Amino acid sequence: MPHDIHNDTPAELSADEAALLREMPALSDVGHARRTFMMQTGGSGIGLFAANLLATESALAQLAPVSGAASAPVVAQNVVTINFRVNGAPHALDIDSRVVLLDALRERLALTGSKKGCDQGQCGACTVLVDGQRVLSCLTLAATLDGREVTTIEGLAKGDQLHPMQAAFIKHDGFQCGYCTSGQICSAVGMLGEAQRGQVSHVTENVGKTPTRLSDDEIKERMSGNICRCGAYPGIVAAIQDVHSGHQSAQTWGFATEAQLAMTTDEKKEDGHATV
Repeated sequence: MPHDIHNDTPAELSADEAALLREMPALSDVGHARRTFMMQTGGSGIGLFAANLLATESALAQLAPVSGAASAPVVAQNVVTINFRVNGAPHALDIDSRVVLLDALRERLALTGSKKGCDQGQCGACTVLVDGQRVLSCLTLAATLDGREVTTIEGLAKGDQLHPMQAAFIKHDGFQCGYCTSGQICSAVGMLGEAQRGQVSHVTENVGKTPTRLSDDEIKERMSGNICRCGAYPGIVAAIQDVHSGHQSAQTWGFATEAQLAMTTDEKKEDGHATV
């Protein structure tokens, strides 16, 4: 039979029990002290576990593989030797024929300026120059570049002197997080070279005439393969236009006037959406 504790009569203390209860110290901070103890103990335990884990991993990394142990080593297949120049320096690499240029640059030559974004040729973050022409290094097999000249973002500057496009990107704030910036700059350099060679774009008005001055729309179209998820496009276009023509990109926006703000407020009130 269940026992209903709510119907119990309150316990009556004897005189000795009441006196003992009055002499007991206050226990108002017991809960706080217990939480502090648990947090300190837990933090110390996690720190000790992490230290032991790092020590264990370091020790295991120094051990030689056991003979006959099951493993899945990375074995290069159809190894080819390529001799090419990267940023003016000659390099000879023995690589798997399936390795793309982006991985060869980052993993074999430690040139990590070129970024791996989508790895599908959609974002442009991996753009580099091959013989002066922009290519997507994540879709370019390194084995096809024997005897070619590759220029990455690391090779644009001349010592401490920035490339004009690099300096323009800084001047016009053509970046925010910076992840796509190396691809944007290499693509911009290659794009201006294409324009100088007379290559037209989808928005070129007269394809029979070599473009001498690129409009902002031309620059946007020619750079459309490079995505900036931070939305720094106005600064990017301004930087490219500055290097191309020496003129700053036209400002296409402006601050709202007092009259425009008042008109917007009146329209909202008429629609029943007055601002608060």
